[in-house]
Amino acid sequence: MLYHLLLPLHEVLTVFNVFRYITFRTALAAMTALLISFALGGWLIRKLQALQIGQNIRPEGPSSHASKKGTPTMGGILILAAIFVPVLLWADLTNRFLWVALISTFLFGAIGFVDDYLKLTRSQSQGLTVRAKFLAQIAVGTGVGLALIYLSESTPYTLELAFPFFKQWTPNLGWIYLPFAVLVVVGSANAVNLTDGLDGLAIGSVLIAAGTYTVLAYIAGHAVLAEYLGVMNVKGSWELTIFCGAIVGASLGFLWFNCNPAQVFMGDVGSMGLGGAIGTIALLIKQEILLLFVGGLFVLEAMSVIIQVVSFRLRGKRVFRMAPLHHHFELLGWAEPKVIIRFWILAILFAMIALSTLKLR
Repeated sequence: MLYHLLLPLHEVLTVFNVFRYITFRTALAAMTALLISFALGGWLIRKLQALQIGQNIRPEGPSSHASKKGTPTMGGILILAAIFVPVLLWADLTNRFLWVALISTFLFGAIGFVDDYLKLTRSQSQGLTVRAKFLAQIAVGTGVGLALIYLSESTPYTLELAFPFFKQWTPNLGWIYLPFAVLVVVGSANAVNLTDGLDGLAIGSVLIAAGTYTVLAYIAGHAVLAEYLGVMNVKGSWELTIFCGAIVGASLGFLWFNCNPAQVFMGDVGSMGLGGAIGTIALLIKQEILLLFVGGLFVLEAMSVIIQVVSFRLRGKRVFRMAPLHHHFELLGWAEPKVIIRFWILAILFAMIALSTLKLR
């Protein structure tokens, strides 16, 4: 909103020309998100404590987590607010890519909110049934996929896929893109949700992934850079740079309160909302396949659960001491801060690999 109010003033004072620059508005969005997190974080924690909105701990989880019971949860409400407000302030609200990302994030966050609410009212660690959760996620994912197909007919957006290392191979999926889009956003939402098991682990990893996609979104929307680096140019998509910058600022602000020992947990409202956001961004800027690298840590966490379940059902044996993967290392004797920091390092390495593919195409 401020963007639309302030930019026309450049005709009176040239200093307002700065609002034309996506980098300037991205920095403003990140700082605004950070300030909102700092300003409201303490108040939200006290409010959640007063309402007795505390985390329930899985009885089969590591025994060291028992002390976390009752820690305020649903802090993802703060994260989402710290994302939406800066985007609405500093982005071009006529941009359709931006609204797809915002609505997708909101709806995935809403699913997480219902899941958290049911956990609290039932005083247990189970909220929505797996079936109900997946059906709701698939419904939102289908909406995202249909929106992308519509964009492909009315904007320069394409239903082609870009593969790292294979610059010339860009198959057009047509309507097959719909189930593919569902797979990407639902998989991303659940992968981030599974990663959210240790203090600061998920939000720190989201911070790294969002920072990477901030760079990628800028490149995808910049015709010259996109051509030079062999990246699909999606005209208009660089407003998503502001969206990614807001996620970075909101994540950094929430990490202040969520670092070990956590004062508040994000809950499913945060992890699903953020996971859905990252998956949607990957689709919008045509970096869907690269998400496997950008979110490499999330992929490892999700795969550990899949491997554990399949192995137990087929062989009656577990591969890991406990899934997701971070709990396996906890049960091996690693202290929680060590697991968190080492997993962050892995997330950074995956992000570096993702960015390195830009020049290896």
